[in-house]
Amino acid sequence: MAVLYFIIAIILFIMVARSIKIIRPWQKGLVERLGKYQRTADSGLTIVFPFLERILKVDMREQVVDVPPQGVITKDNVVVEVDAVVYYEVTDPVKVTYNVANFYTAATKLAQTNLRNLVGDLALDESLTSREVINTKLREILDDATDKWGTKVTRVELQRIEPPADVTEAMHRQMKAERDRRATILEAEGFKKQQVLEAEGKAQAIKEMADAEKTKRILEAEGRAEAIKSVAEAQKFEKLTIAQGEAEAIAKVYRAIHEGNPSGDLIAIKYLEALQKIADGKATKIFLPLETSGILGSIGGISDLFRENAESPDKESKVKDI
Repeated sequence: MAVLYFIIAIILFIMVARSIKIIRPWQKGLVERLGKYQRTADSGLTIVFPFLERILKVDMREQVVDVPPQGVITKDNVVVEVDAVVYYEVTDPVKVTYNVANFYTAATKLAQTNLRNLVGDLALDESLTSREVINTKLREILDDATDKWGTKVTRVELQRIEPPADVTEAMHRQMKAERDRRATILEAEGFKKQQVLEAEGKAQAIKEMADAEKTKRILEAEGRAEAIKSVAEAQKFEKLTIAQGEAEAIAKVYRAIHEGNPSGDLIAIKYLEALQKIADGKATKIFLPLETSGILGSIGGISDLFRENAESPDKESKVKDI
């Protein structure tokens, strides 16, 4: 009896152990009962009926499909080796389990065929320089094709596009020739630009020198004009001052003469002194004013005085007094 209980306990333990399933956070569980899909279990603890139900775990993380290298003929009949990697993630665990037998193999073959078609429509140069275009088109094609399998293609990357050795060597020679040609053109353009810049620099220097000389001459002319103007103003001021002084002197003399009430004899003597200064022993001819009758009369009177002075000493004293 004890052995029977022990056997029953072992059987119960095995049944309980087989009924408890743990699903990891990145997994989904597909529960089948007698070979028929029942439900999808989320992560955590899940109870199933042993021997009647089983659970299939599906990884929901992003996966990578490595597309093996293959020879592809380009549009210009050059065979190149091409390989790629495809990144995808499961969106529907039911479809990816029941709609495709082997998703990895199916995705690999699908990527190979479509990659062959895309590269075959391009020439060698285009295929080497259009990686991004090829990646985008291949991702769109694979995403549409794998949608019914419950997956989403997130990214496609070409690892390498390798042409044959002879084509690679020819491309290297072509690139070297092209670079030599560009270098020669750049050197010629650089020399031409240098010559142009030197000519422009010389022209600019000549223009600046001419402008400087012009400015210098303008400044000198303005300086001379200012100096002449200053001298003219000084001379004008001097003449004006002299004229004002002479006018004041004449006015003072005029006032003194009128205040002293001079006689005709005094005027005649001053006239003779003026004539002496005019002649000064150098003049050969002297022109006298027309209105000289009165003055000559005074001179005649002075001569009579001198004659009388010779006759009488008393008269001489009178003349002196005059």
